[in-house]
Amino acid sequence: MFVHSSLHHLAYADVHTMASQNASGSMQMQLIQVDPIRRNVSLALTQIVVWPFIYLIFLMLLIFSKKETFRTETRYILFGHSLLVDLIFLFLTDFVVLLSYNYVLIPLHFCIPVCMLMEAVGVCAPLTIGAMCVERYVAICMPLRHHAISTSRRALMVILMIWILSSINPFVDMFILISTASHEYLTQLTHCHYEIMVLEKIRQFARGLLYIVGLMFILITEIFCYVMIYLAARAASGDMKSASKGQRTISLHILQLFLCTAEVMCPYIEAVVMQYDINIYLIVRYVNFLVFSITSRAVSPLVYGFRDEKFYTAMIYYIKCKNNAISTDSDKQT
Repeated sequence: MFVHSSLHHLAYADVHTMASQNASGSMQMQLIQVDPIRRNVSLALTQIVVWPFIYLIFLMLLIFSKKETFRTETRYILFGHSLLVDLIFLFLTDFVVLLSYNYVLIPLHFCIPVCMLMEAVGVCAPLTIGAMCVERYVAICMPLRHHAISTSRRALMVILMIWILSSINPFVDMFILISTASHEYLTQLTHCHYEIMVLEKIRQFARGLLYIVGLMFILITEIFCYVMIYLAARAASGDMKSASKGQRTISLHILQLFLCTAEVMCPYIEAVVMQYDINIYLIVRYVNFLVFSITSRAVSPLVYGFRDEKFYTAMIYYIKCKNNAISTDSDKQT
């Protein structure tokens, strides 16, 4: 499946040129913003956007680890996995952005594991969204069977399957690259973006097509879950409040999936814009990066972190206890 590298939004315009075996480090840098003021502002804005999300997601994972209830209920287990995937993605994205904007080239064989992990967690996100929607469908439309179907063991099995499916493509691309690329290519200095592992245009096209097909399948699943929950609410066969909340939750999941789909389409839009004006291209590329690659990761915390009463209460309690502990320590020191 295709997950467009976030760094590509910032530092690369022509995927096929950058994937060429003969591409040097200087050629890869030619489309990075050369204006130092604009580059520094862009880098600072990226840190301002990324790190609050990293802190918030890390805080939620910490709360998740402290409450046994969250570690035993299926929906919270899937939510915790979604948070972990987003945290890894944001951290690695910021890492490669810092390398890119500071003109740091590293050996390609060190980039490969980073690219593989970014690809895997990028694919994990929409698959986890689909699993969470199915769980809500079972909880609302099959309330009597929910506890029998949605067990913690099955949730862990689903997560394992998600990681297996997400890792197939990166491992296949790695084996093809190692077996076909020259020694000079594998030892060159480069920037970390997934296109260094996919050298043929046909494989790049197939990768993108496969990812879009996967997203469409997940979207169909979410629409099915949404309609079934709506029908259950109309028939008053379950808790109306729960059904209405489930519909809103799945609506947010559909929004998140739309952002994932838009992220896939961004490179093609950027390629068209680049034909007309390079300055507009740089602006469009950076806006796409912030909106579709970074901000989309805020949807998961919104879905459960702030809308789920149980998790929100636990989060407020933890923050208050932590602030009280800090205040107590300060009083003792004075």
